[in-house]
Amino acid sequence: MSAPVQARVAEPFVHPALFYRDAEEYLAGTVPFVRSGLAAGEPVAVAVPEANLALLRAELGADADRVQLMDMGTAGRNPGRIIPGVLRAFADTCPDRPVRIIGEPIWPDRSAHEYPACVQHEALINLAFTGRDVTILCPYDMNLSSAVLADAEATHPLLIDSTGRRASTAYDPETIIAGYNLSLPAPADAAELTVEATNLAQARNFARTHARHAGLSEDQVVDAELVVTELVTNSIDHGGGSGQLRIWTADGHLVCQVDDHGTLTDPLAGRHPVAPEQHRNRGLLLVNHMSDLVRLHTSTAGTTIRVHFRL
Repeated sequence: MSAPVQARVAEPFVHPALFYRDAEEYLAGTVPFVRSGLAAGEPVAVAVPEANLALLRAELGADADRVQLMDMGTAGRNPGRIIPGVLRAFADTCPDRPVRIIGEPIWPDRSAHEYPACVQHEALINLAFTGRDVTILCPYDMNLSSAVLADAEATHPLLIDSTGRRASTAYDPETIIAGYNLSLPAPADAAELTVEATNLAQARNFARTHARHAGLSEDQVVDAELVVTELVTNSIDHGGGSGQLRIWTADGHLVCQVDDHGTLTDPLAGRHPVAPEQHRNRGLLLVNHMSDLVRLHTSTAGTTIRVHFRL
């Protein structure tokens, strides 16, 4: 059930969705947000798709030099990377000051495979920043489907469009998190390997061989091998002692999936930043940083994690 509006007013974290129809409405909703933050001496970051980044850079002129600008298509290619690698990476540099961020994780070219991870990310922002004096403005192109726009109303407590501001009566991020916790069955023709503590080296070789055969670059081969190693090690340590590794190619990606009997209880698992000197509890964070897309399904029966590497 959504929190009462009165309770949300007192929360220092502000997370509005900005609905725009064209470049004019986009700039009208974003540029004043940036400039008022700069005028107040607040750190400001912008992470949006490349085309909109160019619009903002041109409109801001010299003020653009005072803003951290990021192409979300690169920095947030994997939605699971956005909270730790973009939003927290910026906000945590100024923990005692109000911070403003424009983050646009969903745009028309996002694929159907990416979208569930995108909308879960938007819901999880509300957990990740509760109690923080941070404002994250999320633009939404109104050419997106009605279902996407409805999800935006469920993941943002405040809505902004050309008519003004209003509280979202549909705000319910918990339902979004649960509703997009979708099962991820592997295809029948995937290569398979049961991995236990005794054959970790075989699992690494299995991943390396399939990555090279699929045509990944050598750097990507190293990434895929490391990601698979982290996933199967987590399964051995926390998922009942073994994991079922499956690898296949689809839609221009190498896909690796690990199933085990563990349950993830922290919805922000893999999104908590860790200090460089911390050597434990880094596995899922590393997976999010090194993969092009991460999908996850967890239940009391077990957990499935699927990672994609773009060919």
